[in-house]
Amino acid sequence: MELHGQNILGASRSGLGKTVLRAVNPATGEKLEPRFHEATPDEIDEALTLAAEAFRSNRRLSAEKRAQLLDVIAGHIEAIGDQLVGRVCAETALPEGRVKGERQRTISQLRMFAELVREGSWVDARIDRALPGRQPVAKPDLRRMLTGLGPVAVFGASNFPLAFSVAGGDTASALAAGCPVVVKAHPAHPGTSELVGMAIQQAVAQCAFHPGTFSLLHSQDPEISIALVTHPATCAVGFTGSYRAGRAIFDAASSRSKPIPVYAEMGSVNPVFLLPGALSERLVQISEGLVQSVSLGVGQFCTNPGLVFGVRSSLLDRFIDETKHRVEQVPCGTMLTPGIKAAYQKGLARLQAAERVKLTASSPLDRPGGVNQAGSAFLLTDDNGFLANPWLAEEVFGPCSLLVACASDKRMEEIASSLEGNLTATIHGTEQDLSNHRDLIHVLEEKVGRLIFNGFPTGVEVCPAMHHGGPFPATTDPKFTSVGTAAIYRFARPVCYQNFPQSALPEELQDHNPRRIWRQIDGQLRREG
Repeated sequence: MELHGQNILGASRSGLGKTVLRAVNPATGEKLEPRFHEATPDEIDEALTLAAEAFRSNRRLSAEKRAQLLDVIAGHIEAIGDQLVGRVCAETALPEGRVKGERQRTISQLRMFAELVREGSWVDARIDRALPGRQPVAKPDLRRMLTGLGPVAVFGASNFPLAFSVAGGDTASALAAGCPVVVKAHPAHPGTSELVGMAIQQAVAQCAFHPGTFSLLHSQDPEISIALVTHPATCAVGFTGSYRAGRAIFDAASSRSKPIPVYAEMGSVNPVFLLPGALSERLVQISEGLVQSVSLGVGQFCTNPGLVFGVRSSLLDRFIDETKHRVEQVPCGTMLTPGIKAAYQKGLARLQAAERVKLTASSPLDRPGGVNQAGSAFLLTDDNGFLANPWLAEEVFGPCSLLVACASDKRMEEIASSLEGNLTATIHGTEQDLSNHRDLIHVLEEKVGRLIFNGFPTGVEVCPAMHHGGPFPATTDPKFTSVGTAAIYRFARPVCYQNFPQSALPEELQDHNPRRIWRQIDGQLRREG
């Protein structure tokens, strides 16, 4: 495929705005061709006008057609081959193996949603049949199911150029729900975004969907993002990124005359709690796993464990020494963008300057002067220092972790209660530890979306049971996930039909259940009518 640097508006291309956006290889500083056109307000309006038309048109299409579109998109992305891998590597400095793995994850989750749509039970069909003879008032026939919300605006993430980007989980789940998608490409990888966007555009045409089913816009102007969110045709937003940007989008969506939901993932420190039984049995292995998790991908994962808690003891001292030694062996790595590196350095410097915080270990500068190079860091404080500076619990996006040595179990539980919402919390312990720390577990259940036992939070399995979300400020709505098949529920709403004739009902609600999906009928879950 040849990159053209234009916006994709349905079946056409458009380049009305200035060509001010260029990708930069973060490892070398080299500016990459081509130049990309900034989207204009008129192009935003056209994309969303087309999306609104597509939503009305696509409602008549079957679930099998929606599933087919997702499968064909996956096939087209796969067919790009080495060109896509090479462009991702050039725009992100990610290693080829990581990129190929992420490409496979992107393709697999598209096909996973296709199978979800084919099976059909996700619509949560509920039927309560009429009781005309009920006294004193007859009961009507009521039938309820989920249906697509409308056009969805999706914002690509910087740290996952494929899996959380143009054809990532937000787009896949929105299309599965029957919603057209307008994607705002991340400015750090516009070429990658365009290649995937053209693959989706081709799939939409091949499957004979309305061309407004998908559009792709380029921009680095925050005002364009706000215009996309506030357009009257936009019905929901999927976002992965910083708290500042996510909050601005959320506030803009809430201030509309007709507010819309924003499903924003905005950051997390993913606390790790070290209990004594685990340290006694597996101190070295836990230290090794922690350092690997913190430094993975130069710390640029939303599930990076940024805080570690333990009760002061000789075991914890040994753990600190072991971890210090391991961090000093971690090589520097290239961060995704100059902006991310600058923010990491600023956050790390702020931590180091805090009272009662000590930098215990850091990576050697084995590539001094390298472009966008950053090293891992391991810092130490105590419970008094942590509670005196609540901002120490804020995310520093990068390969660093702060260990808090607590005076007692009660103090550690008090600190856990003070934490804000996070995506994950991890407990390293034995079964006896869990029994002895039940109150800590109950506290953490209120603070996070996923609790991990004797593991590490990096590595998010894409499957039906996964929950990748958490209380604010980790996300704007803790009820929903951005990973796994349950992500579809963000972009659907219920519709109830009362006393409709069979011929006018959706297939999913007809008595003879032609799709053979699971339904709740008069309170009982079953497939037969």
